[in-house]
Amino acid sequence: MDILLNTPDFLVINKPAGIGMHQEAEQPGLVRLLSEQLGSTLYPVHRLDKVTTGVLVLARHLSANRELSKQFAQRQVSKAYLALSAAKPNKKQGLIKGDMEKSRGGSWKLARTMTNPAITRFYSCHLAEQLRGFLLQPQTGKTHQLRVALKSQASPIVGDVRYGSESSDRVYLHAWQLKFTYQEQPICVRAPLIAGQLFMQHGEALTLWADSVLNPSSPTAAA
Repeated sequence: MDILLNTPDFLVINKPAGIGMHQEAEQPGLVRLLSEQLGSTLYPVHRLDKVTTGVLVLARHLSANRELSKQFAQRQVSKAYLALSAAKPNKKQGLIKGDMEKSRGGSWKLARTMTNPAITRFYSCHLAEQLRGFLLQPQTGKTHQLRVALKSQASPIVGDVRYGSESSDRVYLHAWQLKFTYQEQPICVRAPLIAGQLFMQHGEALTLWADSVLNPSSPTAAA
């Protein structure tokens, strides 16, 4: 496991693809494996899908878990994800809103109703022939929210067969940045793109563009 930040109260890792948070059948989950590796019990503060890579926070004790989990529950954490699609979205940027409804085979779909909607702000850019880059900022934390959001824009994430993409070497969804506060100290952690042929080929351009969106007044953005 690639540890990005290690403190006495919590640690932040760059989660690899292909591993769930908890045990599935005979396959141990990430929390158990990492706890055994470090020799201490860890408590997941939030979760990422099995196919998703990137920033993941785990608490070292219950007090830290309560404090950090509360921020996620109250939507006080700023999240930024990167994704790739082979299809141009219905609109270049904006908000995607709607209730999440269960579909067939464990999938979800976006409804037109707004009773308890999933909300995602997104931006997109052209990276290459038949390849679009996305910066996704979820305002809520629903199951499969980002995957369903891009599916609703006719731009399923590359490799996400469940939501309409063709098979690839991975599902190209990455939790890139988290901003939160711990004991009144601001924390910002970014997870580098380290897996996936397309991320390796286009990752530098994608992250430079995404940084310019998040920080429009930075020297990099101005250049």
